[in-house]
Amino acid sequence: MMNRRTLLVAAGSALVLPSFARAEDISPQAVFHDPDAPALGNPDGDVTLVEYFDYQCPFCKSNHPVVEKVMKEDGNLRVVMKDWPIFGPPSVYASQLVLGAQSFGGYEKGLEALMATKGKLSNELIDDTLSAGGVDPKKAQAGYKADQKKIDALLSRNYGQAVGIGLQGTPAYIIGRDIYPGAVDEQTLKDAIALARGA
Repeated sequence: MMNRRTLLVAAGSALVLPSFARAEDISPQAVFHDPDAPALGNPDGDVTLVEYFDYQCPFCKSNHPVVEKVMKEDGNLRVVMKDWPIFGPPSVYASQLVLGAQSFGGYEKGLEALMATKGKLSNELIDDTLSAGGVDPKKAQAGYKADQKKIDALLSRNYGQAVGIGLQGTPAYIIGRDIYPGAVDEQTLKDAIALARGA
């Protein structure tokens, strides 16, 4: 079982993965600086927080405002969002559409709209929620199809990294070299950022 804080495996370390999992690059560079993974906050921030999440995960959704608050108050924090759709087909569909919305600047609107939902999602509810949040789902779907190879590869990398690091579910946060599984409160996030900043 994973401890509350576990050192992130450095590049070149040996990995023993389940037979179904692809050995993904889990070096700090790959995890913190994937060029295709959306980043929020300060793009030049001195600390990066990586979040593995699913749009159907109730803890991801309830903890999202906490992460946002800390990010805005800090001003020097970069937040990398790693879609890890593990709650079934609607989760995959949601990730595809919101990542597809990046092509026309709709990523943050889509993220905020779906993170504000309650309970399980259906494709119809995802479309309706995105529409209400100012993101045209048909345009997002077209954006996904245009960049399907890149987006599918990103989702595959995110999955491989999550398994390789040993994450047990969503949400999971990586700050500095430490992993914080599950929902975390504001003070824990601030302390983790301060620790990473001090290092």
